[in-house]
Amino acid sequence: MSNDVLQHLLDNNQRWSEAKTKVDAGFFQRIAKQQNPDYLWIGCADSRVPANEVIGLDPGGVFVHRNVGNIVEHTDMNCLSVIQYAVEVLKVEHIIVCGHYGCGAVQTALDEGQHGLIDNWLRKIQEVYRTHQVEVDAKPAGTQRLDYMCELNIAAQVANVCRTTILQQAWQRGQKLSVHGWVYSLKDGLLQNIGLSICKPDELPD
Repeated sequence: MSNDVLQHLLDNNQRWSEAKTKVDAGFFQRIAKQQNPDYLWIGCADSRVPANEVIGLDPGGVFVHRNVGNIVEHTDMNCLSVIQYAVEVLKVEHIIVCGHYGCGAVQTALDEGQHGLIDNWLRKIQEVYRTHQVEVDAKPAGTQRLDYMCELNIAAQVANVCRTTILQQAWQRGQKLSVHGWVYSLKDGLLQNIGLSICKPDELPD
């Protein structure tokens, strides 16, 4: 394979770097010294939801973990390590769990067919569906039902973050830390809070 097959991406990077330094000559020297974000973003791996861009922050402004379906699984050492580093080392004050409407992971989890390896990962979303099946099935089939499931999945992952020993111990120490559930619309690029922000353990709804 030719070495220049991705040259257009390297060219894009050079233009981006030059544009940054043109506006702020010391930008890269400054952020290279340390990162000091106030936010941890746990989002979907969907390429249409770039964390920094949708909240208007430069590199260094938000610590990011992304996976298929923005799932927080208590056996996922990758996700838990990110949360621990963000809470205990970076001392972030806000954790944002952000899903998006029209999520392919949620749609696939609701399908009855087999999809291979991904089915094992999506079982967590299927568990959310089974817990709320009556109310989900009461929604009109199609976009409305899928979007409602996306919101339920976000709420479930917010709860999973709050129930980690990392968050529980941080709150016991008196650390200032909030967990928020947000949803992103691919249709207009807007974020909204789903009405779930947890600042201490006893605020977590059943």
